[in-house]
Formats: sequence, structure tokens, C-alpha cells
Amino acid sequence: MKLPGRELNARALVAALAVVVSLFAHAHAQPQRDVSKERARASVPAWVRGGVVYEIYPRQFSEQGNFAGVTAQLDRLRELGVNILWLMPVHPIGQEKKKGPVGSPYAVRDYYAVNPDYGTPEDLKRLVSEAHRRGMKVIIDVVANHTSWDSVMMKTPEFYVRDPSGKITYPHDWSDVAELNYDNQQLRRYMIDVLKFWLREYDLDGFRCDVAAEVPTDFWEQARAEADKVKADVLWLAESDKPELLVRAFDLDYAWPMHGALTDVLQGRRPATVLRQTWEADEAKYPRGALRMRFSDNHDERRAVARFGEGGALAASALTLTLDGVPMLYNGMEVGDTTESGDPALFYKLPVFWPIEKRRPEFPRFYRQMIALRKSHPALTRGRVEWLRNSDESRVVTFARRDESGDVVVAVNFSNRPFDGTVEAPAGGAYADLTPDVRAPLNADSTDAQRAARARTVGLPALSLDAWGYRVFIRRPAR
Repeated sequence: MKLPGRELNARALVAALAVVVSLFAHAHAQPQRDVSKERARASVPAWVRGGVVYEIYPRQFSEQGNFAGVTAQLDRLRELGVNILWLMPVHPIGQEKKKGPVGSPYAVRDYYAVNPDYGTPEDLKRLVSEAHRRGMKVIIDVVANHTSWDSVMMKTPEFYVRDPSGKITYPHDWSDVAELNYDNQQLRRYMIDVLKFWLREYDLDGFRCDVAAEVPTDFWEQARAEADKVKADVLWLAESDKPELLVRAFDLDYAWPMHGALTDVLQGRRPATVLRQTWEADEAKYPRGALRMRFSDNHDERRAVARFGEGGALAASALTLTLDGVPMLYNGMEVGDTTESGDPALFYKLPVFWPIEKRRPEFPRFYRQMIALRKSHPALTRGRVEWLRNSDESRVVTFARRDESGDVVVAVNFSNRPFDGTVEAPAGGAYADLTPDVRAPLNADSTDAQRAARARTVGLPALSLDAWGYRVFIRRPAR
């Protein structure tokens, strides 16, 4: 390699690399600190720890594609068992350099406004109040890293990152948005005021913060401290895999490594043992007591049914609904929705096809029953994880959730072949098989006694699983 006019020596190479890094790295990038010996936020609300997040894309959630279309389905969502409704960005969408026919909801034009395609501010306030009346919380997306190119904030160009020539830049390959500059203190004040406005004016229950790791941690910590004075007992969810964010700023973040491992396993690229390995690696680097969001589908991915098939999609959800952390469902998962191509359709109008429930009736039964099971057994929301050996760990994952209320043992077959083998379950007493029977309806509000009447007493360690099968067992402590 040569620089113009002379040979490149070691010192020149270092200098050249430094220039490259300075040009392409974000101006606010910071090294991650080791927080594995620290504690995660201790004030996480109980409704978060025991909750199930439900992501809603208002444009796709109903034929109307608006807030009223969401409000109309609140009773169904309550019956499903979810309690945290996350609305993807509710703001006007930028039209300059937009992607697709309608643009990305993550190209925000005005943080203080509501997308008129979704309705009025009063329509959004009604959605929030009706959700609250049903015992559900509502959070909205905050896109703090970037705006659309026609944003009202462009009137203050100092708010944006610039390249050496002075031109406003965009992050990564996201050419439809312009990157905000958190070295600017006035920008920080603007964004904190935005967060306080939404809590104060709409009585929201928190935020899901887009690409949170791209924004400086100290900004989030300052923002959280100030916003909590407006409304506490709220959820801050970081779309990130950055452990330090969970020390003071956020209550919950994305378990991205587990999502990637799950995809690799279900698509046959890696053995099921990688799921435990991934969990252990995350556990080692995160602050103690950190809470992670588990998911197998979201607005950035092809639909789970398209990627994994029907059996694989349910196996994935069996894991995310029983592992530690907080599970998340993306709208339409509960009926096995997918598109012809399976694509997420982020930049298009393509509503969820709700009548598909008639073709896949086992899907809504599975989700209602698994969420009810999760709520019925405290070990599934607060119990520690203990990984269990089994006789074919390349295909089957087995673990226990353990606390003083009893042991819950979960087994999931991540292959298209049946499993007949053994699992090294905790000894001492019989287990009841509480695996939901998705072939016949079972009300989500069924009591433990009703479930026990259908349960079979089994004698682990013998274990049988269908292809893509899953089973859940419980052992009560001796009295």
C-alpha cells in the first residue's frame, strides 16, 4: 500500500488508520466498560418483571392502520395475556429520501407531533387511557439517534453530525435519516424535554429506545434521572446489547445474541448447545440481576413462520416464553401471520391477516395458554435458570426455573425429528406435565386446579418430544 509520493512506513500506517477511524466512527462512540461486577437497576417495576411485551405497528395492525384500529382490539389483547403494549413510532414520517412508498416510521419528522395517518393526539390519548382501564401499560418508540432529512430540527443544523467537508451525515447505510450530534448540549436538552413532554402530556408508561447503544450512555442516564421526576414506575427498553445501559438508565434490553443463536439453531447452522453457551456468555458480561428481552420475531425480521416453519416458530416461542427475562411478541405472531415473501414490510402498507387464525388455530391457543402458564407459576418470572443435561443436547434444550414456589422444567426440541431420551431433572418427587394442549381450547384464565386436572403425573428423567416439540413440567416443594 502506498500513500501519494512516498512509501508507507509503520508510523504513517498508524496515522492513516487513525484518519479512517475518525471518518467512519460515530463522533460520540465510547468504549464499553466492564459492568459484570455491578448491579443492574434495582427499581425495575414489578409489572415489567412479570410482563409480556406486545409490539404494535399501527400501520399494519388493522385494516384502518390507525390508533382507533388498535383501541378496537384492546379486549382481545387483554385476553391474550399481554400487559405491555409497545407502539412503534407514532410521529410524522419524513418524506425526503424516504424508503418505499410510505417511508420508514424510524425517519421522524417531528418528535412533538403525532402521525396524522394514525389519527389525532386525542385518538392516541384515548388508546392509552383505554389500555390503562384494562390494566395494560403503553410505551412508545423513541428514535433518538437520527431524524428524517426534512425534520423540523434541521432549522438548527448544529444538532447534526457532519463529515470533514461540513456535510450532514447519516449513520451506517441508513440513507433516509440524518445523524444527531450528542456533543451538542442544546440537542441533549431538546431530547430530554421531548421525553418529559410525552410522559406528562400522554401519561405513557415508558419508552422503547431505538438503537440505544448509538447514543451516549451518559445522555441516557441524565435523561432517565430527569424523566423519572415527571413519572416514575415506568419502563425504559433499550434496543441494544450494551451491558452498561442497564446499570442506571434502562430496565430492559434486547437479548440480540440469543436471538441470533436461536435463528442459527432453527435454520440448522448450529447445534442447540449454542443456546446455553450464548446465555452463559451474556450472563458473564451483564450486570448482576440484568433483565433481558427475549424474542424470535420483530419488525426488522422476516416473520418467524417464514424463517422457521410453523413448528419451529412455536418451538422458538416456547423458549422465549419460559426462559428468564421478559418475552416479546410482534403483532400477528399469535395467529401465525406471515407475508407471501415473509418480509417484514417496514416501508409498505401490508396489514396483519388476522383471519389466518382459522388456518392455524393452534397458534392463538398456544400463546394464550403459554402466557397464562407463565403468569400462574412465579418460577417462570422470577426463578433462577439451571441448565439441565439431556441425552441429545445437539437437538434438545432442557432447563429448570427454580424458586421457593417450586421447580419448573422446560424441554424444547429444536429439530424435525422426535426425541426419546432422558433429562437430568432435579430429583425428589413427581412432576406434573402442564404442557398446553393446543389441539383443544383452554381458557387463558383457567385456574391452577383446572390445569392440574388435565395434567399428568410423570416420572422424569424419561422424556419424549415430538419434532419441534416442547413440554413444561412442575414439581411443587414438599409440605
